[in-house]
Amino acid sequence: MFKHILMPTDGSEHSERAIERGIELAKLCGAKVTGIHVMPDFRLAMAEESSFNPSMQDQAEEEARARADKFLAFVQQTADAAGVPCDTVVATNDRPYDAIVNTANARACDLIVMTARYRKGLAALILRNESSRVLHRASIPVLVFRALMSVDHPDKTAPK
Repeated sequence: MFKHILMPTDGSEHSERAIERGIELAKLCGAKVTGIHVMPDFRLAMAEESSFNPSMQDQAEEEARARADKFLAFVQQTADAAGVPCDTVVATNDRPYDAIVNTANARACDLIVMTARYRKGLAALILRNESSRVLHRASIPVLVFRALMSVDHPDKTAPK
């Protein structure tokens, strides 16, 4: 069925649950997985500011890289525990959905597994979630796990 599954992560608990389910699917299909975290492009953001400080840019990038490594370590450890081949990627892009779709295309992935966050009101209009953008742009199937679950849902676990 699926041979290569891309799994974006933002490090959230919801993202981790989607990764766990995606790795279960990969194991059932005999697929490999690639975890991806997209960092913002600090060079562009800081170049727009009048008080550009290269040391601040370096520090921001180091902190973002450390977070990315932590998030992707979860993907790698979960895949290793399940015996699923795994690779990880850190991408830099101010539009995470572009980096996700471009990576899926470049690595010949045939499924994207991710989570969706629910937003209300004005935030929903302004901050459309990344999963919605990926769904509209991707040419391969996208499996989206909802971030909200009812209390009695079987996958619902107590918060950490």
